[in-house]
Amino acid sequence: MTVHDPALSRSPADELAENVAMPFEAARAMPKSVYTSPQFLAEELEHVFAKEWLCAGRADALKEPGDYLTMEIAGEPVIVLRDKDGRLRAMSNVCRHRMSTMLEGRGQVRAIVCPYHAWTYNLDGSLRGAPAMAANESFCKGDIALPQIRCEEWLGWIMVSLNPDAPSPAERLKDVEALVGYLDMGSYTETFREEHRWNTNWKVLAENFMESYHLPVCHAGTIGGSVDLMKMTCPEGTDAFNYHFILRNDAVPLALAHPSNTALVGDERRTTWLLSIYPALFVTLTPGYFWYLSLHPDGPDHVRILYGGGMSPDFVGDAEARRHFAAFKALLDDVNDEDRGCTEKVYKGLCGRLSEPGPLSHLERPNFEFAQYISRRVNAGRSGSA
Repeated sequence: MTVHDPALSRSPADELAENVAMPFEAARAMPKSVYTSPQFLAEELEHVFAKEWLCAGRADALKEPGDYLTMEIAGEPVIVLRDKDGRLRAMSNVCRHRMSTMLEGRGQVRAIVCPYHAWTYNLDGSLRGAPAMAANESFCKGDIALPQIRCEEWLGWIMVSLNPDAPSPAERLKDVEALVGYLDMGSYTETFREEHRWNTNWKVLAENFMESYHLPVCHAGTIGGSVDLMKMTCPEGTDAFNYHFILRNDAVPLALAHPSNTALVGDERRTTWLLSIYPALFVTLTPGYFWYLSLHPDGPDHVRILYGGGMSPDFVGDAEARRHFAAFKALLDDVNDEDRGCTEKVYKGLCGRLSEPGPLSHLERPNFEFAQYISRRVNAGRSGSA
């Protein structure tokens, strides 16, 4: 007779639900299966990435009509562009003829032309022309257009969602604006934007951003000395984001308010905010600069990363801005190299037979809240109540 062991039939989502049911004071890192399981990744794509707002970068990256970028959301090819009226739009990047993808990367176009049969679309997605279609009696140019996808600008960010029912970013993230609105994030200017691919699960990198517990060790060669763990605060987050903040010393001058800035006072002049906006936008915001990561899974073992950043108006307008930025960007690249080494080691380790999740520090509250968020979304989706 075969004895059924319920533990053997538990899914990764079940394991995660059990993991996050305990109080934070007894919390442990997420189960290994939620990082390595293709099944769990499929559930994340369906119940998280296809239903939430994702960041395509900064709105000032698309300044002129025809400026575009491309992205993929849960397997869906997407174009984001500035139309002829100056409006940000997102739409399907799949031709309505034989379903080829059309634009790649970033650039500027006057029209969207399919590289397969030259069907051509206006910047609003309407079909402009299709060669050699007059003999087909079912063809009507006016009936064909690229499906539109929700796209909104929020505090200077381009936010895109496949979900027609998702609350707007301004509504869902109003607490973010209440928290850091005094810095006027929408006025910061992006000065670089890059794309990378790392050999780790997307959540490993997300969690790495959320906690500064690792800074003194992982970043000993760069910014680790500017952080005092005993002065770090990790407040409770919300259903939409978590955060923590650091009071910086003068080791990274660009992280402090510009000397000419008289609007910021006290600790406002030296507070660095680390905002983890669910599911996949991670922003470091200081009085002088910002940088961000926008993540998307590429299999359980890889993550695609949109990496960008820039400076506040005070520093952009500084005559020494180029020198300030060059020093900042060189430092940030070194920090990211250190993070890559740490997060790829974590993924390699959690794939080991003898590894198991350990207890969390009080400085890892954001990680626990992130695990609760993932569990809520995935398990609600599986039950049909998302």
